[in-house]
This record gives sequence, C-alpha cells and structure tokens, in this order.
Amino acid sequence: MTRGELYCVHKPGGDLKGYRTFVVASRPALIDSRFSTVVCAPVFGSGPGLSTQVAVGTDEGMKQIEHSLGLANLMSAVLPRE
Repeated sequence: MTRGELYCVHKPGGDLKGYRTFVVASRPALIDSRFSTVVCAPVFGSGPGLSTQVAVGTDEGMKQIEHSLGLANLMSAVLPRE
C-alpha cells in the first residue's frame, strides 16, 4: 500500500452507495510504521466545489474526469499486513 493508491471499498460504513473509491492519504512513514490503520479520503463524483474538496481526474488514475476528494470526510482504514 502506498500514498495515492486508489482502493474500492464495498459498503463503507454510513455510505449510501454499495461501494466507494478511496485514496490513501497517509504519509509513507506512517504506512511503513507499526500503526494498524491508514488515513483515507473518499472519492466523490462531481461535487459542489467546497473548499474541502480537491479535484482529481484521469491524470490521478480516475476513469472519468470530474471527481473530487472529500478532505472533510477523512477516515481510517485497517492496513492489511503480511
């Protein structure tokens, strides 16, 4: 797992969608540490343009152009360990 990777999460808690894409926001030092979770940001379709949203598109790995990261909706996810 690395910073900036996209993950599809099936039925994230409290979300109305059946799945949502998240991007890993934690720094590499945290990901490589002994912490059991990482910080992730949800990816939304075209949003209302809030100051807490960051636009992302095909250059960042999205299939469609109009998406945004919901930085006001950060959450922690359990880090899979080998």
